[in-house]
Amino acid sequence: MCYLQIMNEAEKILHLTESQLQSIEGFVFDCDGTLADSMPPHFRAWAAISSEYGFDFDEDRFYALGGWPTHKVAALLISETGVDHDIKAISDKKEALFVDLMHTVRPIEPMVELVKRLHGVRPMAVATGGIPSLCYPLLKQIGIFECFDAIVTSLDVEHGKPAPDIFLEAARRIGADPTKCMAYEDVDPGIIAAKAAGMNVIDVRQFYQPERITPPKSM
Repeated sequence: MCYLQIMNEAEKILHLTESQLQSIEGFVFDCDGTLADSMPPHFRAWAAISSEYGFDFDEDRFYALGGWPTHKVAALLISETGVDHDIKAISDKKEALFVDLMHTVRPIEPMVELVKRLHGVRPMAVATGGIPSLCYPLLKQIGIFECFDAIVTSLDVEHGKPAPDIFLEAARRIGADPTKCMAYEDVDPGIIAAKAAGMNVIDVRQFYQPERITPPKSM
């Protein structure tokens, strides 16, 4: 799908009528894969780690666990190897690899345009499974950091996605009823989390798919 097609399709899905807007108290956005096209470099970083440590972590599984905090993914992969690797060391190494690739990340234009249009209209928050040291510079890089009234990361809640905690905390921080919030997500664990928090959810995969690094298993 070309850029113009993506923008046109996104406009159909993201458009809010005045009556719809009146019923919404706040907007909550995931970051990676929803606002920033950062999932491919995240996978590249994980692929390097998996190759080094012998983890079974292909691209399909990576997306199936999208939204999980890095330390939780690392713990799962380590548990499957039966080898006593250090969770923090592997998590830190993966995040460092992503930082090296962060300059390649581009905005997901329809979503960034939506954020800019909604800025000042209703309170907005980010609810990300990432960490501040990655999320903050990423939002600054794509030019929308200042648009948000709150940024909630995996360090702010006990249970990450697919638990609803992060979305509930985001709603609390912007003073909105979760059941009157609109959430935007790109992966199943995030959608499950937002719905469990009582939010209406838009799946951005309806109009945007990230670049694949490897062929899907079905091919």
